[in-house]
Amino acid sequence: MSYSEIKRLYHIIQVQLRYGLDDFIPVDPRTELPKKLRKSLFWIKNEYPDVPLGERLRLALQELGPVWIKFGQMMSTRRDLFPPHIADQLALLQDQVEPFDGKLAKRTIEESLGGPLEQWFDDFDEVALASASIAQVHTATLKENGKEIVFKVIRPDIKPIIEADIKLMYRMAEIVSRLQPEARRLRPVEVVREYEKTLLDELDLMREAANSIQLRRNFDGDDTLYVPEVYTDYSSINLLVMERIYGIQVSNIEGLKANGTNLKLLSENAVNIFFTQVFRDSFFHADMHPGNIFVSYEHPENPQWIALDCGIVGTLNREDKRYLAENLLAFFNRDYRKVAELHVDSGWVPHDTNVDEFEFAIRTVCEPIFEKPLCEISFGHVLLNLFNTARRFNMEVQPQLVLLQKTLLYVEGLGRQLYPQLDLWATAKPFLENWMSHQVGPQGILDAIKSKAPFWAEKLPELPELLYDSLRQGKVMNQRIDKLYDNFMENRRTHNQARFYFGIGATFMVCAAILFGDQVATYPAVSVGVGTLFWLLGWRTCRK
Repeated sequence: MSYSEIKRLYHIIQVQLRYGLDDFIPVDPRTELPKKLRKSLFWIKNEYPDVPLGERLRLALQELGPVWIKFGQMMSTRRDLFPPHIADQLALLQDQVEPFDGKLAKRTIEESLGGPLEQWFDDFDEVALASASIAQVHTATLKENGKEIVFKVIRPDIKPIIEADIKLMYRMAEIVSRLQPEARRLRPVEVVREYEKTLLDELDLMREAANSIQLRRNFDGDDTLYVPEVYTDYSSINLLVMERIYGIQVSNIEGLKANGTNLKLLSENAVNIFFTQVFRDSFFHADMHPGNIFVSYEHPENPQWIALDCGIVGTLNREDKRYLAENLLAFFNRDYRKVAELHVDSGWVPHDTNVDEFEFAIRTVCEPIFEKPLCEISFGHVLLNLFNTARRFNMEVQPQLVLLQKTLLYVEGLGRQLYPQLDLWATAKPFLENWMSHQVGPQGILDAIKSKAPFWAEKLPELPELLYDSLRQGKVMNQRIDKLYDNFMENRRTHNQARFYFGIGATFMVCAAILFGDQVATYPAVSVGVGTLFWLLGWRTCRK
């Protein structure tokens, strides 16, 4: 490790200890030695002993920077895994990170616009409306039409911090892979690479603008999800200008109830929106923490989601979608044999895996879970148990599915937060069954024919020509193959003849060696001469 990496690692440990995060280590005889080592190696005391543990965790993650804040945002959605005093504090990381100076934000905006802000906008507010790990938001009014807009501005000097942490994560992933062979199954380097791509993509606000436009188009006319309009004429790589929206933050349960929102329908819509994005569009919002999700004040009986911050999106190819849908349906139907076979067929576990043993291991883990009512089952817990089981069968982490797994946990966490009785399984199963019937049933065949029909119609007039060319090329190819075969046979005959001459020559040489001891010197000389003659004939035959 380089000096800068060691220095950063020490800083991370220092911050964690300064905020007393070692209090998270449970009191147990097995943890006594690590605690003693910690005190002997790091003489750093907890500077905030009177601050609640959840708040200390939030402050530490906030001080460590965007990579760690993102981690805290993800944890904040899993209220089924963390107690309220932890989850409530982590939720503040979603949009209440310490803002940077508004004057600096204005200067950055003007540099991006190429002129004074007042030339295009009125009523700029230097006080940030919201501040997150990578960017912060300011409000203004667009002069040309009087519409309220927001500026999203990238934090200054944020990229070097992210790159330093990612570099350290790479180094740690490589060390873990070398020291712990079992960790290779988790493919830590590939996972860090995927995380790096995700974070660096967030630094390019033109990419976010394109993602927002795509997601808005995908749900055009759909009353379940609204994506604000983006003003691309004013946007750039470090500035995004978009429509200002008014809504209730999804984490504000009391506000949603006061507005009369149908929380059951809202949570079910979240599941349907997610699966629609994944399976219909192959393009899903992958950063659905509560800071990015609002609910419209209008039509609370049929609530509409509002999605912000499309910097992180995920995609799946056709094969991954098919295997994922079949896996989920097999789980819903408790068909563990199918789950095991799909894992082998997709290459997620080695092809020589014993399917019977794998099926039995999955059944052993999942059956006790499914004994509970489905509305009480956490899909996150099922996934974790499945991965722990699959580890025994050398299952590798699929980097292309990491974002999807994380987003699915977000969706479940949000849904259960809104409506604790949410039955994610019952909500998702009809959608997946309908999607699969469209993919492999008669409707799927008709849809495939429809999509290919224009291409076939375009190529149909060329079909006779293509057929003639194929036949002619086949004839020429057969002639070439015949010629190559004749050449091969001729070379084979030549080499056989040459080997025959070399063999006779070698025989005469052996005879010369045997006759060398005789009194008559003529016989060995003649044998050598004849042998040499046959070797020359063999060499000449090879040269042909």
